[in-house]
Amino acid sequence: MQASKSPGVITLDAATGTEEKLELDPSRLLSGSPMPEQFVRNAYTDATGRFFAGTWRSSVGAWRVSYTENELCVVTAGRIRITDEQGRHWTYGPGDSFVMPAGFAGLWEVLEPAQKFYAIFEPPAG
Repeated sequence: MQASKSPGVITLDAATGTEEKLELDPSRLLSGSPMPEQFVRNAYTDATGRFFAGTWRSSVGAWRVSYTENELCVVTAGRIRITDEQGRHWTYGPGDSFVMPAGFAGLWEVLEPAQKFYAIFEPPAG
């Protein structure tokens, strides 16, 4: 009987995966905000297509968000501010980590060019 080969470990860094430019829907942009340039490097997608991990970076800008997914974020550079619909806000910088839960709606602001590691789980619909 042949032993099954276990998968290797996936490293999340600036060289893993192919960098792709993201296009933000202009209707989500906060009035007066510059259009941010955003890039993502997805390093891992599981077999279900519901779990993803990689790196993201963005220039300065502010846009509305509405999360259907749960996302763990670890900021590695820059500063960001998250504001919910009740007006509460949180500011994060290098070394800070936080979770954006499914159902969160509010404003995501990049205050200075930022980068993060992310891990996203998209729950099944229903």
